[in-house]
Amino acid sequence: MSTPAKKKIRMDDGEDGAMVYDPDQDKDEVRGIRSTYRDIKQDLTQNPAERTTDELYKKVLSADDEFDHVKGTSEALMDSQVIRTITEEANSKVRQMKSGSGAFDVEEFLQKLITFMGGRREAHLDDDGDDDDEAFEAANSTDVKFDWEAIGRKALVWSHRVPVSDFMLGPLSIEQKQRVVAKRAKLEKNKADEKKPQAITEDDITRSENETTKNVTALNKLLEHYSPVNLFRFVLNPSDFAQSVENLFYLSFLIRDGDCALNINEEGEPEIYACQRPSKDEYDNGLRKQQLVLELDMATWRRAIEVFDIKEPLIPQRPKAATRIGNKWYG
Repeated sequence: MSTPAKKKIRMDDGEDGAMVYDPDQDKDEVRGIRSTYRDIKQDLTQNPAERTTDELYKKVLSADDEFDHVKGTSEALMDSQVIRTITEEANSKVRQMKSGSGAFDVEEFLQKLITFMGGRREAHLDDDGDDDDEAFEAANSTDVKFDWEAIGRKALVWSHRVPVSDFMLGPLSIEQKQRVVAKRAKLEKNKADEKKPQAITEDDITRSENETTKNVTALNKLLEHYSPVNLFRFVLNPSDFAQSVENLFYLSFLIRDGDCALNINEEGEPEIYACQRPSKDEYDNGLRKQQLVLELDMATWRRAIEVFDIKEPLIPQRPKAATRIGNKWYG
């Protein structure tokens, strides 16, 4: 069973010879078209300031000749990019044009365009060729009928594009609006209501006692009484998560100084016990300190209380410490 041949699709409704989309265009021909467009685009990027308008016109003709062989969307896109580059350069050269001793004046061009379309008559001009008041009112009157067909016939000499209807939104010249910013009323402050902030130094921020040293010493005495003991049974407070974290923090000082040891017993539970602090000779003979990070979040705290059935804390509940800042105490 033979497969049906791909149909060529006409890309517009023009006359014979109009561009036709052909996905099966010869690959060598496609490469040649793309190479030509790349060369044109490369030439346009070199010394645009020194290029004349005649050279730009030749580039347009070269792109038009190559466009007759275009039958794919990618090549059509390259053609549009080339035309756009030429248009932008031509626009830049128009802005640099000079009329006599002066630069190209857009306002003067529009005035001549209005005159050409019959917007003003010779009678409206004074002896110097300038507009008088009556001419100005006539040019700006809504009753003036412009002969757009006249300028259209003039433009057709230089363009093969079919004229289409279009709209112009707004006047030809627009005055820039200036934003008016209202001044805010100045806030009058009563000097009697102003208060100077209280200056706080490092000496003002003090603790009621050295809580860390006190609590580490208390934990050392309790550990000697309960040793050996399960780590979680010793540090966890079933009714206070914050103090459980504090107990674990204070216990880390005992382990760091060698007053407490951590071991895993035969049942696989973490166990701590009081011990004698190692001497300097033991460290010199190879004894090393080992550190570990133990995470205690609220989920682990609840799970440990449930697993080890902790009802009462071994470390008594401590009252909340008070801190003095300035002349006030905060609990």
